[in-house]
Amino acid sequence: MHGVGGDLCCEVLRQAGFENVHPVPAQHQPDPDFPTVPFPNPEEPGALDLAYQLADRVNADLILANDPDADRLAVAIPTAHGWRQLTGDEVGQLLGTQAAKAAALTGRGQLATSIVSSSMLEKIAAAHGVGYRATLTGFKWIARIEGLVFGYEEALGYCCDPEAVRDKDGIGAALAIATLAAKLSTGGLTLGDELDDYARRYGVHATNPLTIRVDDLRQITAVMQLLRNTPPTHLDGVEIIDVVDYSGGGHGLPPTNAIRFATGDGLRVIVRPSGTEPKLKCYLEVVEPVRSTLPAARERAQERAARVREELAALFARA
Repeated sequence: MHGVGGDLCCEVLRQAGFENVHPVPAQHQPDPDFPTVPFPNPEEPGALDLAYQLADRVNADLILANDPDADRLAVAIPTAHGWRQLTGDEVGQLLGTQAAKAAALTGRGQLATSIVSSSMLEKIAAAHGVGYRATLTGFKWIARIEGLVFGYEEALGYCCDPEAVRDKDGIGAALAIATLAAKLSTGGLTLGDELDDYARRYGVHATNPLTIRVDDLRQITAVMQLLRNTPPTHLDGVEIIDVVDYSGGGHGLPPTNAIRFATGDGLRVIVRPSGTEPKLKCYLEVVEPVRSTLPAARERAQERAARVREELAALFARA
């Protein structure tokens, strides 16, 4: 995406046997003006539009996109309704499962992710008899985990080979995802099929982040103070049974300005100020078991996540 990783990523894929790689010409070479995107972040809406167009023309199986310094990776897969960009949590689940399977053979190693990422990785680790640790946001924390074999953040950062690169690495992650997609294709399966299998096994884990940009940083302070002084007692009509204020540390973590609310049925919300922008960030996750069909479970989870998102927006507006 107008950055430094294009040639190297293509060469890594070529050496691994992936010859049919099609870079997006208008975005492949470094350009500090980033002329084709409003903001060169693969998470931003519209950032992958040129990749979608090229993928349709060449009938691609997979889209991989690095950010300009190539430490993060976006992944998109074809569906019956067009291309779908996977969330950072979904990519983390795919790569984390492969790491857990490998670690299970040796009986050593830990998976790690940040407290704001999906809770599914902990379930994946437990299912494979592998250790798991939750950290504060940032790879400076994830990389410190002893025995780390895989770590990720929901913001598209993945550490797939800590012995080689003990940090988030978009090129290593691109190779790992391409390798997994190729392996699945030999059995007639796709990354989407693999994610469906996880949902049936661990439940649908739907995330729906809420970001509020402010003009006055005092608004963020007011919201955090409101949540600490008069925290909500219910979300989506369900009683909140667990409140964690990370400002005092706890759970084996250093202090940080974040608060977590959780119900007893898989709903979890974490609120914290952005560390880099004038934003309040809210990470919510709904876990919905698959009782009948997977599409029905996904629909219930998304509907609930949307309701909670509206509740939180109304709550913050009162601060």
